[in-house]
Amino acid sequence: MEFSASIEVGGRDLCLRSGKMARQAQGSVEIQYGDTVLLTTAGIDDPKDLPFFPLTVEYREMTYAAGKIPGGFFKREGRPSNHETVSARLTDRAIRPMFPDEYKNEVQIVTTVLSAEQQNIPNVLSIIGASITLMMADTPFDNPLGAVRMGYQDGELIVNPSKETLGESSLDLVVAGTEEAITMVEASASEVSEQVILDALDRAHEEIKEIIEVERALVSQCQKPQSGFDAPEYDEDLINRIKSAGRSQMEEAVFTPAKQERKKALKAVEEELEEEFLADLDELDDEEEVDLLERSFSRAVNELEAEVVRSAILEEGRRIDGRAVDEIRPIDIEVDNLPRPHGSSLFTRGETQSLAAVTLGTPRETQQVDTLFEEWEKRFILHYNFPPFSVGEVRRITGPGRREIGHGLMAESAIRPLFPEKEEWPYSTRVVSEILESNGSSSMASVCSASLALMDAAVPIKRHVSGIAMGLVKEGDNYEILTDILGDEDHLGDMDFKIAGTEKGITSLQMDIKIEGIDRDLLEEALDRGNRARLQILDIMKNTLPEPRSNISKHAPRLYTMDIPKDKIRDLIGPGGKNIRRIIDETGATIDVEDDGTVYIGAEDGESGDAARRMVENCTEEVQPGKIYEGEVVSTTDFGAFVEVLPGQDGLVHISELADYHVKKTTDVVEVGDVIKVKCTDITEKGIELSKIEADKELQN
Repeated sequence: MEFSASIEVGGRDLCLRSGKMARQAQGSVEIQYGDTVLLTTAGIDDPKDLPFFPLTVEYREMTYAAGKIPGGFFKREGRPSNHETVSARLTDRAIRPMFPDEYKNEVQIVTTVLSAEQQNIPNVLSIIGASITLMMADTPFDNPLGAVRMGYQDGELIVNPSKETLGESSLDLVVAGTEEAITMVEASASEVSEQVILDALDRAHEEIKEIIEVERALVSQCQKPQSGFDAPEYDEDLINRIKSAGRSQMEEAVFTPAKQERKKALKAVEEELEEEFLADLDELDDEEEVDLLERSFSRAVNELEAEVVRSAILEEGRRIDGRAVDEIRPIDIEVDNLPRPHGSSLFTRGETQSLAAVTLGTPRETQQVDTLFEEWEKRFILHYNFPPFSVGEVRRITGPGRREIGHGLMAESAIRPLFPEKEEWPYSTRVVSEILESNGSSSMASVCSASLALMDAAVPIKRHVSGIAMGLVKEGDNYEILTDILGDEDHLGDMDFKIAGTEKGITSLQMDIKIEGIDRDLLEEALDRGNRARLQILDIMKNTLPEPRSNISKHAPRLYTMDIPKDKIRDLIGPGGKNIRRIIDETGATIDVEDDGTVYIGAEDGESGDAARRMVENCTEEVQPGKIYEGEVVSTTDFGAFVEVLPGQDGLVHISELADYHVKKTTDVVEVGDVIKVKCTDITEKGIELSKIEADKELQN
């Protein structure tokens, strides 16, 4: 039996259907929005003995959805693209906090895009699909989520803007939330104000509430029997005794300022408490009792650490490293600290450190991006690496994971609105942020280091961009917003709110909430605090390097831009590419020609670049009467010699114009292959008329 429900969102019908597809999944829903169709499923497996919730989210955009065949040899979809990876992360971040802490069943959400209309962007619908399927399945997911995308154009907010509209919008904001509050936000923007963000969040939450009503209507028709979730039992008496016995040691350990020393101190406290309360564990024969005691001990230590940190913040305004709640850690900046990259910076904020290196390349080195909707060239790339030594760990280093891809793209989106247009800056530009130390908000440190390194590389970005991460500790109506959070404050707190932007406005946002949600007033306060912190960091960055350098590095390629008439593109390329290959071979330069006649010349030094530019000019120049040219004799006849004055353009030097005396034979004066100076005397229907005599006279004078 098929079940359905629908609602109008952003002027289009959002249709939800279940019961026809993927019936063996524990939960499945088909979502249609215009001609865009997604299938989202939920799979639930038995509990795992793991210290974390084993949730995985997969998001795949099948090329057949847009009527395309995959490129490459295999003609099959391969590993997820960066867009698919961050779309999966978007759904994961929205649903993960909605599960109870003790829930350890393995959960897998799979969203497959089956049909893709060019105007409806599908990834935000995956959050809605995940919410519905998890409510259908036998899980403790009983607080549904809705999600919308918001745009902003000409002073108006737009709900679920089309792809075309979004391309002209100054805001791309994805919001997820429950009926009570907003729980997840991700945005890229073109320096919009905090007020625009708040208004967009308010409007988004109104839409979310209506979407959730329709979700409930569908699930009420097809929800599977619920067995309920029984949280594991704990020995509360043991927990209380451990907390009481370890509080003083925990308070001393928690407020150790340095991260690695604090980690060792916390480990020592845990070992002391384990020796005191679990010393006789090996003597017990009852496995269930052993599990109960170990589980209770682990919970007691974790709760004790959280209580000590949170109560100190709420009651005393005291943080782990001794800072005030609105204080930024000390910042140190170096630029031009690497000799061979084309720009570099080292940004250190407390125990978080990002080394950014810039590489400039020619237009042919752009990244080719192929999506469901279009193929395009990416001129600005930011990559983020997070090696294990940055947090004092040892683990195998593999390719970039979802976190590294997500953090890199977020930092990239923060800077992209300030990146110059191709007409102003034709270089392909890659920034790599190497995280050398991490204790809170390395992605925001990457924004700062990348901005500085780009200016060091003479990239004409409009303004500096900085980033800051805000945190939250909330108990009932009592709360504190934390500026520039540490890793432990992120782990033990209730919010991770990353804000990046310029002195003019916000360029990127990412917010994850670990509680039921936060209201508008709290969001407004967090944005205001973040704005002040962002401006403070910007002042430090501007004092270090106020504007882009005037000259690129001596190690960077030289790039020249020329415009030639469209009808001369064929002359530049030549038959079978002969002309352009000759220029490349003789000068060592790279040459890229656009369809509009724009020519990009890349060279390792100015001399070869100038030579290539002159040769391009020669290939595309029109022969002008009265001008002297140096050309090669390409053939001789009884009546004169033909000279190639410009590539592909020959003219005739009549035998009477070869010398100022009587010439009996053309070959008495010139041979094929000779290079001579000639002057263009006229251009007629018959061709180009040249004179060696006139050139010799003018050159002698």
